[in-house]
Amino acid sequence: MGSLIDKVKSGDPQSVSEFYKSNSPKILNYLAHRLPSKEDAEDLTNDVFLEAIDSLQLLQRNSNLTAWLFKIAHNKMVDYYRKRKIKSILLSQIPYLEIIDKEVHQPEFQFEKNRIRVKIEKTLYALSEKYRKILRLHYEDNIPIKQIALEFNLSFKATESLLFRARRQFQILYERG
Repeated sequence: MGSLIDKVKSGDPQSVSEFYKSNSPKILNYLAHRLPSKEDAEDLTNDVFLEAIDSLQLLQRNSNLTAWLFKIAHNKMVDYYRKRKIKSILLSQIPYLEIIDKEVHQPEFQFEKNRIRVKIEKTLYALSEKYRKILRLHYEDNIPIKQIALEFNLSFKATESLLFRARRQFQILYERG
């Protein structure tokens, strides 16, 4: 079996085919008894072997090849059920999401959103230039504090403190406005 694996690792197409033919029936049987349809089991079996061939370099020489393939199959099956569960949860929320979507597009919602945006901009311009700049750099441009510290020529801690004071001042002015 070792020489077959070495040939598969080297990319020999005939060896890859032989590797698949000799091991896939066990994996297919394992998955067929645990998945809802034969088509799903066949698809996952193919996925198992694609991953196995891609990861064969990681397999230790003295490892049990069959156990390794079954572990990959088990992980693929777990992923299959996890994705299925997530999909069913999302689909069960569609009526709620449709309601939210309708609400968001109502003129009242758009008016409220614009009103909040205007209030935020007004509050920003009421801040000092330094506070406005640090808030924009960190929250709009997503620049890390370390990089902002270099721009302001401050230590990391001093920059964190400046950002904290800027946020607090923004909150105070926003609540007043």
